[in-house]
Amino acid sequence: MSASEARSSATEAMHEEEALGKAYDGRLLLRLWRYVAPYRWQVALTLGLIVPLFLVEIAPAWIIKVGLNGAIGEVQERPTRLDQWLEPVSGVLDAPAGLDPLWWLAGLYLVSALLYSGLQYVNMYVMARTGQAAMRDLRRDVFEHIQKLHLGFFDRYPVGRLVTRCTNDVENVAEMFSSGIVALVGDLLRMLGFAAILFLEDATLALLTLLVVPPLAVVALVFRFKVRAAYRLVRVRIARINAYIQENVTGMREVQLFTREERIRAEFDEMNSAHRDAWFMSIRYDSGLFAVVELAQSLTVAIILWRATGLASAGTIYLFIDLLRRFFMPLRDLSAKYSVMQSSMASAERIFQLLDTEPDIEDRRDALALGERTAAPSGVVEFENVWFAYSGEPQDEADWVLRDVSFRVAAGERIALVGPTGAGKTSVLKLLTRLYEPVRGRILLDGVDLRDYTQDHLRRRVAMVLQDVFLFSGSIFENIALDRDDIDAARVAQVAHAVQAHRFVEALPDGYASEVRERGSNFSAGQRQLLSFARALAHGADVIVLDEATSSIDAETEALVQQGLHTLMEGRTALVVAHRLSTIEDVDRIYVLESGAIVEHGSHAELMTRHGLYERLYHLQYETQQRSPTAAA
Repeated sequence: MSASEARSSATEAMHEEEALGKAYDGRLLLRLWRYVAPYRWQVALTLGLIVPLFLVEIAPAWIIKVGLNGAIGEVQERPTRLDQWLEPVSGVLDAPAGLDPLWWLAGLYLVSALLYSGLQYVNMYVMARTGQAAMRDLRRDVFEHIQKLHLGFFDRYPVGRLVTRCTNDVENVAEMFSSGIVALVGDLLRMLGFAAILFLEDATLALLTLLVVPPLAVVALVFRFKVRAAYRLVRVRIARINAYIQENVTGMREVQLFTREERIRAEFDEMNSAHRDAWFMSIRYDSGLFAVVELAQSLTVAIILWRATGLASAGTIYLFIDLLRRFFMPLRDLSAKYSVMQSSMASAERIFQLLDTEPDIEDRRDALALGERTAAPSGVVEFENVWFAYSGEPQDEADWVLRDVSFRVAAGERIALVGPTGAGKTSVLKLLTRLYEPVRGRILLDGVDLRDYTQDHLRRRVAMVLQDVFLFSGSIFENIALDRDDIDAARVAQVAHAVQAHRFVEALPDGYASEVRERGSNFSAGQRQLLSFARALAHGADVIVLDEATSSIDAETEALVQQGLHTLMEGRTALVVAHRLSTIEDVDRIYVLESGAIVEHGSHAELMTRHGLYERLYHLQYETQQRSPTAAA
């Protein structure tokens, strides 16, 4: 396989989810009914309006028929079955004494038109409102479910797809209510009603004019499959464009630094042209179907004029032409409505597939909630024979990330985890915060298995500070307090002073109300790190976990960060993963990991005398970092 073919294959796999499925799936509709059921009265109102809408829709044609026959009246017709059927209400068409019949009919026509417009407004409004209300509930459930999924799920599931589930897919399902299944059912009932009216009026003429419907149905069926493929291609190619734009906008710095603008522009132009061509294909099929329907409608008019002239009244001819025009109108939109149904069903299937994904980490029913323990928390951490792999129980021994790891950290003790890249240091911290769970063994906090705590309680007691600090859009205050009611402005200011963050915050024009841009792009790496320290301190955790928290800090900021670190760890149990000597030189104990196992442990001085892995790492990495400030001076 060539490189281009491989790239094309990978791209197809990436957007495989864009394939369209069946246009109707009863199983999915049954599951969607759970979200529609609370609004069943609105659904009942919509269904109840079908018959009144139909009657008001055919009223203008009937009024004009009566008016034409009364004004011209050169052909006398026998009463039809439709006349007999409408006889109980036909008296309303008789003008009151002293009023011109045509003026009366004109008034009735205006009333029926206004009534139809009013009912149509209510019908569309209720349908759209019902769909949006139900989809609000569905979107809420999808978002809440995403928050419950453990971190390993996000390692293998692209963020873009999750965003699509909450936005585009939910909107596609909502569209089914306004212009999909409800519209299809309504159109089908209207077409049957129009056909019934025509047969009641003149069965022979109705049979002749509707002879074009079977061949038209075959043509529409062929167009349906063609349009389906065309719409699928459009969706796949717009998905590629979206992904390409997102990737290149996110990496705009690298695009400009490495002068890739021309290459990017050429690739985008190729994808953009392919998307245009896909649309051209769908437009051709849509136009073809529209033209065929128009031709069929014209043929019916020709049949009516040929068969009915001289035999039927002008009113009957008008009635047939008007109702047949309304009969063929839904067929013009068949491809669009069919595409809406396919897209909605595919979106619903993807949504429920996500909702059916069970969280790998859930609270036990008897888990200890916040404040339920009688003993005062102290922060003792114990790992007992912990084995871990990100893929669960691995088939290959080489896939173990941690192997039989055991250690104990006393309350208020500070330990460091060091080792080469891939040794499993960060995995230890993720297990302690229960972002993942061990495959074998167990982890204890104050003598209690982590799985016996609720996740909410555990993560209030264990605070994690990462190297890549994530700040939310909002204010500095909001990023430190994170919407906790028990953290007020005074507490935020207190912790900011404690970790040395107040120096740059108070220099800002708006202080703690200053805006934080996306991902904290308007602050330096050191400032973001200080804010993360303040956040961890404000939330009152008794165990602090730091994952290379100072590896990206410049030497000028490091003194402030070190002061903040000492304040953060004071009186708390601390586990530190670091590459800087300054972070671990004064810890109580150092654990050295290699290939997922602890190979050495002890103080810095003890490990240096053993001439093992720690000493080699120190000479290769830490000693160089220690000399750098002197060289710079």
